[in-house]
Amino acid sequence: MSLSVLKKVFLSLCTVASVLGTAAAQTSDRVSGPVKLLVGFPAGGAGDIIARVVADKLSTSLGATVIVENKPGAGGRIAAEVLKNAPADGNTVLITPLAPMVIAPLTFRKLSYHPEADFVPVAQLVKFPLSIATGANSPYRTLAELVAWLKANPTRATFGTSAAGSQLHFLGVMLGQAIKVEMTHVPYQGGAPLVTDLIGGQIPAAIDQFPVELYKAGKIRLLATSGATRSPITPDVPTFKEQGFPGVEGEAWFGAYMHAKTPAPIVQRISEALVNAVRQPDVKEKLALAGLEATGLKAPEFAALVTADRARWKPVIEASGFRGD
Repeated sequence: MSLSVLKKVFLSLCTVASVLGTAAAQTSDRVSGPVKLLVGFPAGGAGDIIARVVADKLSTSLGATVIVENKPGAGGRIAAEVLKNAPADGNTVLITPLAPMVIAPLTFRKLSYHPEADFVPVAQLVKFPLSIATGANSPYRTLAELVAWLKANPTRATFGTSAAGSQLHFLGVMLGQAIKVEMTHVPYQGGAPLVTDLIGGQIPAAIDQFPVELYKAGKIRLLATSGATRSPITPDVPTFKEQGFPGVEGEAWFGAYMHAKTPAPIVQRISEALVNAVRQPDVKEKLALAGLEATGLKAPEFAALVTADRARWKPVIEASGFRGD
């Protein structure tokens, strides 16, 4: 065999080896380098609690260092933008609530990211219902009594939430549509002033994820929750559905997202690791103390849930006429 032929054979073998090596790299689920869990809210909030609770479990299962990085601001949208601009190497995971991925695209004309094009759903981690509440001294002890008053006093029919343009806000709109009363939304700057006015009787009702301690201490009354079934956190509080309002439904959740161009095997491995983490008994217990029900839906099921939530909230938001910008 001539030298030129040998060179050609050698080059061909090198090319094949390179292609095979590239293919192996693309199909590998190995996570190299530290994994960053992005949280779009300050330390101490629900997203931060979730990330820190699962970080140690992930570190063990992935065999990599896992760190939590808080990027607060704009209701979680800043962290989403950080993920969009991060390398698609599997080392960055966003822990986010529903709003930046479902509500924001329906209320903001201009976003710096497109959830469906820029990100891939990885796993649902927790869910929790939203509740409508009255103060302990309110004359309305049941949802039926509150609704009767709202219908009889449409000009005074108001409800408070901790943020305009939030899922809380639109759950109130959903209830108003169900009882055929155009309720006035009163937005507060956070949950603390909302609870203060609710307890003091300045507003007839409020919608939020209220601290269970307030309810157990008798400072507020929870009249209904927004889940499809009762929450294990407050099992004695009936759902809207149970009380004759089947269309008033929509739970809040936190899930994990990654860059849309992340290799599928890595997405699958991170998904399985996260699901296994939140299903651990000690993790479930810690999350329950924060009022969060661990779920652990893998990527395909979580993607289907996100699609269903977009379909659920779109007509409600459009009917409200609310715009975030």
